[in-house]
Amino acid sequence: MTTPTNTPTEARDLVVLSHLRWTWVWQRPQHLVSRFANWRSQSGSRTWFVEEPLAADIDKPAIRHEELDGITRVWLEVPASTPDSKVLSFDSENAERYPELLAEFFASAGVPEGPEVLCYTPMALDLAQSLSPSTLAYDVMDDLASFKNAPAGLRLKQRRLFAAADVLFAGGRSLHESVGAVTSKHCHLFPSGVDVAHYEVSRQLRSARVGGRPVAGYVGVIDERLDLELLGGIASALPDWEIRVVGPITKIEESTLPVADNIAYPGMASYSELPAVMAQFDVALMPFALNEATRSISPTKTLEYLAAGLPVVSTRIADVVADYTEIVHLADDAEHFAASCLASLAGHDQEQEELIRQCLSVQNWDSIARAMRQIIDSAPVHTATPKATASELAIELKGAHARSSGAAATGLSDAALGGNRLSGSAVPTLAETAVSSATPYLRAPLQARLSSALVLHPPAGNEGGTCPTCGVSAPCPTAAVLQW
Repeated sequence: MTTPTNTPTEARDLVVLSHLRWTWVWQRPQHLVSRFANWRSQSGSRTWFVEEPLAADIDKPAIRHEELDGITRVWLEVPASTPDSKVLSFDSENAERYPELLAEFFASAGVPEGPEVLCYTPMALDLAQSLSPSTLAYDVMDDLASFKNAPAGLRLKQRRLFAAADVLFAGGRSLHESVGAVTSKHCHLFPSGVDVAHYEVSRQLRSARVGGRPVAGYVGVIDERLDLELLGGIASALPDWEIRVVGPITKIEESTLPVADNIAYPGMASYSELPAVMAQFDVALMPFALNEATRSISPTKTLEYLAAGLPVVSTRIADVVADYTEIVHLADDAEHFAASCLASLAGHDQEQEELIRQCLSVQNWDSIARAMRQIIDSAPVHTATPKATASELAIELKGAHARSSGAAATGLSDAALGGNRLSGSAVPTLAETAVSSATPYLRAPLQARLSSALVLHPPAGNEGGTCPTCGVSAPCPTAAVLQW
């Protein structure tokens, strides 16, 4: 338990808990955290970027770290016990010692108690709470539960993180709406930005290009969010062009990628290389699939393409339509993508260039990071209350376990689940399994039902403050038990 105070925040260390590796694609966390780290270092505090566990050829779990870009990367290495053990999350069974080992590491590194904690994934909630954060912030950059291979129980943990966080941010309009639909807490909208100066060199390099066939390019992660059939169709519709797809392939098989003489996959490029990479493009592509995984995305690359002086052609991603209709070409199929690419070779007209200039001047990472930092710094600061005795802690844990088992029993037997509802004398036993089993095989289908029950009975209700399932003021009796 913690108590709010008005303690200044400047001297606190910052601990970032992220599902993304610092050394992978340079995205929203890197842009923001690198700036936070620079500002904090001026007051003597440090920034720790804590990543998901990694499997390694070792005998016992160990914390690893390295200094990089003004932050300290930290991750847990665990023994690689099975072929699929490389796919790990903060709550993986073989990472159960992460809180203990991280606490020991921070103590040896002299990290003051009660650091400020910034989460990028709900799966890190338990680890975050083990740090007794003075302020807990959650920056919602993606709807992670909609992604391929999302961990079981992620939506339920996200609800818990919404409740626990002192500050909530959303990285796009659609995300902001989805957060508001499930929590009554205020969520600050901060769409991603761009470092205009970083991409300015693209315009200069492109003007020096001589000859060669036109290039339509994509830069970013290659995963289930891309419409691969559309990508192949674009290549077929533009046989005299090169379609260049730059980035790492993840969560999909390389064999599923479209193959053609005019499609190239040069691999991942570092952030420092992107201006030169984009200088080789004539048109930038965003051929995203319109599916559950892209329903709430707000692509950072939109602004990066524009800052690099490129015309952009995109499918009708909701946030792109809402924010960039006047400066981005929208297309629905390969034929229209091809037509837009050909038309884009003429470049932006004067009116579009002015709109782009205004857009880029407002949505820059420095301004966004500064505003987010001010909000975090003004949030309530918590200090740890005196530690309970062993007997007091045992009583508290016993009560907490009983309440969580009771909440699970209510959720599993909820009539609104229909055919997925569980009933009978075995429900209490199954509820116990849902909250205490360390075996994902047993726990996952039960947690999926609990997550569905919370979706059916959102604690904050709908826009009118009413439970959409029960028709009474929120939180309804079921929600009150589920979010005990």
